[in-house]
Amino acid sequence: MAKPVKRQDKRRQKDETLPLGKENFMIIGVGIAVIIAGYLALAKGPIEGFLPLVLAPILLVLGYCVIIPLGILYKKSYIKSKNSSQTQSAR
Repeated sequence: MAKPVKRQDKRRQKDETLPLGKENFMIIGVGIAVIIAGYLALAKGPIEGFLPLVLAPILLVLGYCVIIPLGILYKKSYIKSKNSSQTQSAR
């Protein structure tokens, strides 16, 4: 009769760290500040002024489409330095 195979729990093998680091949260915070500035520019001034018609849409698109995704996708290159230090210590 075949022996039952014990399966290892994959959750235990993963690190218990957050996938986003301090730099990621700082970039996302800058994006949120740019978005807030865009909404404030949208609310200020006359309807046909420079702030609501030109600056506010630029700030909002920059915040939503560039800075926030950059903050999510940014990955520090510490993995390369970590791997190189392990290979040097193995020598």
